[in-house]
Amino acid sequence: MPNPRLAARYAKSLLDLSIEKDQLEKVYADMLWLQGVCKSNRDFVNLLRSPIIKSDTKGKIVSAVTDGKIGELTIAFNRLLVTKTRESYLPEIITAFIAAYKEKKGIKTIRLTTAVTASDELKNAIVEQVKRSAGFTQVELEEKVDPALIGGFVLQIGDQLVDASIAYDLRSIAKQFENNDFIYKIK
Repeated sequence: MPNPRLAARYAKSLLDLSIEKDQLEKVYADMLWLQGVCKSNRDFVNLLRSPIIKSDTKGKIVSAVTDGKIGELTIAFNRLLVTKTRESYLPEIITAFIAAYKEKKGIKTIRLTTAVTASDELKNAIVEQVKRSAGFTQVELEEKVDPALIGGFVLQIGDQLVDASIAYDLRSIAKQFENNDFIYKIK
């Protein structure tokens, strides 16, 4: 069961400790790697969340998966999660840590969805325009391809959404035709 408050507390603790130990960038890289593992391997996440598998077994499996790939601080943090039986929240804690890191560094994430893969020139132009208009210093672009847009793009910056897609325009035109008062209804 999701617990964002717990995830935020553990993520903040790890962030503070990594700053104190001067290992923030290393722990961030570890969290990105662990997030990739969680996203690409659903069985790993299911293992972490399984109430049937004992904590010591989960700890051994997590150690085997991460052996030589993450730093000592992250290994110790994972051991702490297993000891406290909080390993099932690891994917949430990773997401919360990455968000806290970006907030600490002032990195803003924008999401660009296009019908086809956007060129590097277009992506750079969008990032520069967002930096100028919103006053951001660091911007990270997440891109997604959705052929249902037909053309154009959808840009999300925080809670703001700019929908300049052809699919949106077609839906808008369809609504206008539905409410057209100039067409007489034949009985």
